[in-house]
Amino acid sequence: MKSIVTVIGADRIGIIAAVCTELAKLKVNILDISQTVMQEYFTMIMLVDVAACDSPFGELSDALSELGKREGLSIRIQREDIFNATNRI
Repeated sequence: MKSIVTVIGADRIGIIAAVCTELAKLKVNILDISQTVMQEYFTMIMLVDVAACDSPFGELSDALSELGKREGLSIRIQREDIFNATNRI
């Protein structure tokens, strides 16, 4: 199952490393990644595959949210179908 991960926060060294390390621990495969810095804000969107993840989706979401709290970031994950439905014009 594909999902969308969004990461937003003040730019600093190590954000991508922290998020990617956590996803690897959770057995989440990164399929595509886009990141940019807008003034002093870091933004990243990732398309990921959670098929190999052993944790239920809610626990995966909680783990990423907790990482965000520790790192001073907003990290959210949505299932691809829900992301598409909520972002359809």
